[in-house]
Amino acid sequence: MPLNRILCTAAAATALAFSAGCTTLHSPPEAANPTAPASLYDSTLIASHAAQAITLAQLGQELADADVVIIGEYHGHQASHLLQSRVQQQLHSRNPRQVLTLEQFNLDHQAALDAYLAGESGEQELIEDANAWDNYQASYRPLVELARDHGLPVIAANAPADTVRCVGQVGPAYLAQLPEAERQALPAEPFLDTPAYREKFNNAISRSHGQGDPGTAERMEKIYQAQLLRDNTMATQILNARERFPGHQILHLTGNFHSEQGLGTVALLKQRAPELSIQVLSPVFWPRAQTEAPLADNLDKGDYLYLIRPLPPEYRNEDRQRKAMQERFSKRPDVRCEAN
Repeated sequence: MPLNRILCTAAAATALAFSAGCTTLHSPPEAANPTAPASLYDSTLIASHAAQAITLAQLGQELADADVVIIGEYHGHQASHLLQSRVQQQLHSRNPRQVLTLEQFNLDHQAALDAYLAGESGEQELIEDANAWDNYQASYRPLVELARDHGLPVIAANAPADTVRCVGQVGPAYLAQLPEAERQALPAEPFLDTPAYREKFNNAISRSHGQGDPGTAERMEKIYQAQLLRDNTMATQILNARERFPGHQILHLTGNFHSEQGLGTVALLKQRAPELSIQVLSPVFWPRAQTEAPLADNLDKGDYLYLIRPLPPEYRNEDRQRKAMQERFSKRPDVRCEAN
C-alpha cells in the first residue's frame, strides 16, 4: 500500500483506507547514471546487489530459484502494473508451477475468485462479487488472465476490508467480537510487529501531521494496528500457499509500503519462515532534478529496483484537493464497529 493512501487515511482520523515487450529495459549503464524511463509505461531495472541496470531476461534468470517474489507497486501506476505482468511471464516461462497472491483481493472473497478461475462466472461478476479494485481491468486483469489460462492458483491475500476499517477505528479489541469462522480465517497472531516498521510508519505520519495531541496519537496507533493486520494476513496467506502448493513459486503483488526495505509483510515472512528465499522488487521514482536523492541512496529499498516516472500531480490547488479528499472519504461504506 503506498504511503499516500496511509497518510490520507490518517487525515480522516476515524476511517481506514489503507498497499522484453513494451517495457523499456535499456542496455545496462552504471546505476549512478541510469537511462531515464521513456514514458509513464516504461521502467528501468536495477540490481541492487550489483548497483547496475539489468534486462528483464536477466531479472527472470536471477529470480528463477526464489521461493517468493514480491513486487511492490504504486497503486494505479501504469509502469508498476506493466512490469508486474512482464515479470510474471518471465517467471512462469522458467517455472510453470506458480501461485499468484494478491493484496488487491480480500480473503473473504476467495470463493468469487475461484469461481471465475473455474469458468463459473464472468469478469464483471468477479468484479462485483469480489469487490475488485476500481483499476482491476486496467492493472491486474492481465495477471489474473495468465493464471486462468494456465490453471494457476490465485490467492486473495488481504484481510477483509470491514475488519481492517474497524480495527482502525476501535483497535485490536474489535477482533474479539468477530464470529468464530471469521476470526479463524485471520492470522493466529494478527499484530506481529517489527521495530523498524513501526519507526518507518511513525516517521511518515509525523512528517505529514506532526507529533499531534494524545488523541491523535491514539488514533494513529489504531491505524497502525490495522496496517499490521493487513501485513500479517498477507504473510499468512503466502505461507499457507507454500504449504498447499509445494514446489510452486509465489508471486505476490502489494503496495510498496508493505514490502519496501524488507519491512512489513516481508519482515514477517522472514521472521516466521527464515528458510525462505525472498526477493523484493521496489519502485523508485526517477528524480526530476539532480538535487533530489541519488539512486545510490535508494539501493536498500529492494533486492531489485525499477525506476519509473512520477505521475502528474492530481491537484495544485490545496482547497480543491482538501474538498476532493473529503468527498472520497464521505463515500466510504458506513461500517458500524463496536468493541465488546
